[in-house]
Amino acid sequence: MSNRRGLLFVVSAPSGAGKTTLVERLVGQLTGLTISRSYTSRAAREGEIDGVDYNFVTRERFEAMAADGEFLEWADVFGNLYGTSALDTDRLLESGLDAVLVIDVQGARAVRRRGMETTAIFVMPPSMEVLERRLRGRSKDSEAAIKERLRVARQEVASYAEYDFVVVNDELTPTLDGLRSIILAERARLVRMRGEAEKIARTFV
Repeated sequence: MSNRRGLLFVVSAPSGAGKTTLVERLVGQLTGLTISRSYTSRAAREGEIDGVDYNFVTRERFEAMAADGEFLEWADVFGNLYGTSALDTDRLLESGLDAVLVIDVQGARAVRRRGMETTAIFVMPPSMEVLERRLRGRSKDSEAAIKERLRVARQEVASYAEYDFVVVNDELTPTLDGLRSIILAERARLVRMRGEAEKIARTFV
């Protein structure tokens, strides 16, 4: 990586579509790519680690941070608060790392409203039936909670055209390949490579 400012990527998907798993695998494959960890007011689930999966804070602390304008975006998702620290994200980008925000459609809209330059990717399940099967297979949620997630999923999938890229998460490996290709292509755009390309070109003069 050169001394450039990092690129900001947004990845959104309905609950259960696999966005977090995909991004974690992607970060493991690509040098210079990291996740900007969200803050949340919800309790950690079994196996989750503070500062690794999320930054877990009390609802009172979260609300104070929101009131102080500390979040790039934040939203109430199924009764829990989730937000992205503006300062944390800016520090990552200033260090030259490319950062991924794993956020919902509400959050992606909030980031766009701030006028930030982003590459937005929507991860779509192959069908409503597949998403429902995944939710039921992974979740300890009540029937009412699952139905609510599916209701919200319908709204989110309808928003896919707001994004720059769409990938369908049918099988893990091809989906990862698609995401990886997007990241590499964005890094290689002329506007981002011009300085390095000009330096190399001068060695041919």
